[in-house]
Amino acid sequence: MKFGVDYYPEHCPPDLWQRDAEMMKEMGIEVVRMAEFSWAKMEPSPGIYDFGWLDEAIELLGEQGITTMLGTPTAAPPVWIMELHPDLYPLNAEGQRVGFGGRHHDCQSHPHYRKHIKEFVRTMALRYRDNPYVVGWQIDNELGNSHRNLCYCNHCRARFHRWLEERHGTIEGLNQAWGTVFWSQTYTSFSQIPVPLATPNSHNPSLLLDWKRFCSSLVVEFQKWQADILREVCPGHLITHNFMGFFDKTDYFELAKDLDFISHDQYPMLFLEERIKRSSPSHLGMALDLMRGTKGKPFWVMEQLAGPTGTEILGSTPRPGQMRLWTFQSVAHGADTIVYFRWDTCLFGSEQYWHGILPHSRIPGRRYEEIRDSIAELAPHMEAFRGGLPEAEVGIVFSYDQEWALQIQPHHPDLNYVAHLHRYYKALFDHNIPVDLISENDDFSKYKVLIFPLLFVTDSELCRRLYEYTEAGGHVLLDMRTAVKDRNNAVISLTLPGQYSQLLGLSIYDYDCLRQFGQSVRWLNDEGISRVAQTEDEGRKSEEEAELWCDVITVEGAEVLAVYTRDFYAGTPAVTRHAYGRGRAYYAGTELGPETMEKLVMEMIGDAGVCGIAAAPEGVEITRRRGKDGTYFFVMNHNRTVCELDVPKGWSLVSEVSGMNKRCNPKLKSESSKEWHESNPILLQPFDCALFLEIT
Repeated sequence: MKFGVDYYPEHCPPDLWQRDAEMMKEMGIEVVRMAEFSWAKMEPSPGIYDFGWLDEAIELLGEQGITTMLGTPTAAPPVWIMELHPDLYPLNAEGQRVGFGGRHHDCQSHPHYRKHIKEFVRTMALRYRDNPYVVGWQIDNELGNSHRNLCYCNHCRARFHRWLEERHGTIEGLNQAWGTVFWSQTYTSFSQIPVPLATPNSHNPSLLLDWKRFCSSLVVEFQKWQADILREVCPGHLITHNFMGFFDKTDYFELAKDLDFISHDQYPMLFLEERIKRSSPSHLGMALDLMRGTKGKPFWVMEQLAGPTGTEILGSTPRPGQMRLWTFQSVAHGADTIVYFRWDTCLFGSEQYWHGILPHSRIPGRRYEEIRDSIAELAPHMEAFRGGLPEAEVGIVFSYDQEWALQIQPHHPDLNYVAHLHRYYKALFDHNIPVDLISENDDFSKYKVLIFPLLFVTDSELCRRLYEYTEAGGHVLLDMRTAVKDRNNAVISLTLPGQYSQLLGLSIYDYDCLRQFGQSVRWLNDEGISRVAQTEDEGRKSEEEAELWCDVITVEGAEVLAVYTRDFYAGTPAVTRHAYGRGRAYYAGTELGPETMEKLVMEMIGDAGVCGIAAAPEGVEITRRRGKDGTYFFVMNHNRTVCELDVPKGWSLVSEVSGMNKRCNPKLKSESSKEWHESNPILLQPFDCALFLEIT
């Protein structure tokens, strides 16, 4: 299964299904996902089941060689369930019950809802466990979606109390950990502890962090509970769930543990304003690398954009070549299967303008042809690198604990955890250096360079591992707000950066949240003087704005790489490096601008002996996957302009490239060999891609 579509036969007349199946086969579709929102159609009233329509659709597709992944439809409980249990509607943080409509209008803690789910999922699994065309299951859909501000009901509160008791043991232990003596919040039993509904002032940050952890654990448990049912009834079927990149409701490292593989929904041109800002090539690559990192292995894209997205407001229409480009990028970063959302564009409901491969008219057009050609181009080669990884030598630690704690207390209103990590990622991405996004619990020793931004919440075990990593020869980078809090989100009573001072060779006795006053940074060379001549004007040119926060650093053995240039701490260190054991520990006391960030990253990878895959023009991404017969290199031009690229010696073109073909690229050696002149560049058209193989 290499390519597929999300299909909703219940959205169109049955007399169209046969033609749909035939067209899918013609364009190279091998798998469909179905039924993840179809509970009301499969169980129109309690205990009355109608699977006939789904049987027919599965059969028609199967006859064309197309297998089916079924979704458990628990993201959209039917109205009859809600009528039976009015308290199933979830409660938001303002104490208001939401109503019927949309999806995820449910409380995942509700015992009667769990009973309905158990009965339905078991019935559905028994129906399809022996169907030769059904190969697996997607549990629910985008767990946590629509639940960001939910649920605060009494069922969830009771579960929260049990979760807290398991975590803290005794109420005395919780009071001590949370510091509830503050504002007279001391509890005498777990039953007194509130869920964080709206309050006249701020909640205890320790309560808020534990609440976020609980909400995540509830989603993880809800998924595992369904997975256990499916594995009991259908032990030979695959089980997955579709993640959403940097969605922060759920710890995806934990959610991934109970799945055979994870899936991801990749929408480069999503209409939501905050997502538009995260649609750059490097943002998209970082999301894909996190998805790969959740299990440390390849994944599926269960929803790959197939047209403009939107509900009330629409996103932009993909330009010619962009859907092919995004398909290449998903595969390049570790996707073994690409499933496009969706086959046809719905005529009704909230997603009438969430466009599929076929438009409302169902007449195939430009987007259909581009996806068809992309499948034909990539499908013949994907088996060769199935399971292959980029083999990154740089790891960036992504931690939900850090993100949640900084959401609660960001200090600066513009501090955003994901955006901060992206600054490091982009500096590496721009030099075509493969990166793994990993959890705090992963094996650090696999990486020559380890970047751990905003290590706000820490413990002695994590500290020990970072010391051991560096002592053994690793190159680690920590930055501002390191080691401020313990795991209970209470401040550690040590001079910053606490237990990491010896590792970093520095102490921080003061700091500055950049609200009223600005700051800038100047990079130094090995002799400790500015890289540029020290006239006043030229000195200013070497400076770059520091942002959000500045740690006022006192070096205690560390080497200074950059200094602040303004205000009372002008001339003090902004970036340092410290030899520890056989390795080096770097520290950045501020959020660096792009030029200074690039200097820091290049300094680190140079020290560690890490190299980029190949040089390329700005906006041309190159990444790799190890294959059975060598290394496959994906070259992707994210620019709207033609770019020239010098192809390294030994690389041979293996894909039939639609944009970069013989008609527009005369530098191809011959019609048959598809090899490039070693000394000549290739021309990459706007949004063009190419797949190369280096035999090893």
